[in-house]
This record gives sequence, structure tokens and C-alpha cells, in this order.
Amino acid sequence: MKNFLIAPSILSADFSKLGQEVDEVISAGADIIHFDVMDNHFVPNLTIGPMVCQSLRDHGVTATIDVHLMVEPVDQLIGSFIDAGADWITFHPEASADIDRSLQLIRDGGCKGGLAINPETSLDSVKIFLNKIDIILLMSVNPGFGGQKFIPKTLEKLREARSIIDKSGLNIHLEIDGGVSSKNIREIASAGADTFVAGSAIYGADDYHLAINNMRSELEV
Repeated sequence: MKNFLIAPSILSADFSKLGQEVDEVISAGADIIHFDVMDNHFVPNLTIGPMVCQSLRDHGVTATIDVHLMVEPVDQLIGSFIDAGADWITFHPEASADIDRSLQLIRDGGCKGGLAINPETSLDSVKIFLNKIDIILLMSVNPGFGGQKFIPKTLEKLREARSIIDKSGLNIHLEIDGGVSSKNIREIASAGADTFVAGSAIYGADDYHLAINNMRSELEV
């Protein structure tokens, strides 16, 4: 079985007790903690910045922190999140003035870097920079808000991205973000994803351990 990774998005967590919320999903079996960073400019919502990442590190969180930048421009925040303790950083190619430079900033900072692709955006930029990325993040909802439904045509794009990765022979994570739950995670995995961002499906559940276990059970079938 593939090494599937489950990444709860703190966008759906209770921010009044965020450290505890993150501790609990890690104890429940989460692999990665996902940050949805929005600037009310590139996308129509305003969320969190590097101070939250630093606060979680100071709290004692040692799990991989995966930062998805939905901001424009990206370079300054790349540096700020590296300093705050991020491990993975992805950004949208259309939000960078120089994609190659932005990717190099991430790698120079010791992080894994990648590109985030919106539902209506092609995989062309991924193909161009394939040898410089560690992650392809496919959005399966239109970015901006949590709790949206999975866009079914994303499955076709997942298959295309998986084919690109497999043919390259490179070790690249294929991450999916938006509307992921135990009800569709098996189909999403079959289409090629190996890393699953889930917000409300985990943080909206009464039992985080059960929610994550249900996802893993579907992945084992």
C-alpha cells in the first residue's frame, strides 16, 4: 500500500484552543498539519499568517507543517513561513512574478516546495517546473472557504498529474485539497492522490480518531 498521508486543515479547527486542537489530531493519527493561508486579495478570505505557525512550534508541535499560500505576491511570505518553522510550502503559479525564483527560495530555506493548481488551471506550469518541485497540490474546490463540496472533474486532473509524476520517475507528492472525506477518499486515492487535506471532515467530527481511522480504512481497501 502507498504511504498515504492525512493532513487536517486547521482552517476548520477551533482557534480559541488551536494548540490543543492540533495536538489532538496528531494523537488521533494525522501525519501533517495543513495551513490555508489567504490574504483577501488573491482569494476572497483572510485567514492566518506566520505567527500562528511559530506559535504552534513554540507550543511543541513537531509534526510536518504544510503551508498552502493563497496570497499575492508570495516571496516575502515564503521567507516568513520558513523562519516560522514550515516544512512544506506550496503557492499558485499565477501569484508569483517569477515561479523559478519562488521555488528556489523555498528550497534554499530547507523546505519542500510545490505548486498549487486551481480547478480551472491547467497542469502546464507543473510540467515546466517538474524537476524543481516536491509537491503538486490540486484544488478540488475553488479556494477561499472551507466546507465546500469536492468537484468531481478533479479526478480526471488527478489521473493526469499522477501520469506526469510516474513518467518522470521523480519523488513528488500528489496532494488533494477540498471536500475530502471518508466517503470519497478511496476514489480520490485510486485516481492517484497520496496526500489528503481534510478540514471539516476531521475537525467537524465528534471523534477525530474515528474520523481519521475511517479514512485510513477506506485507503486500505
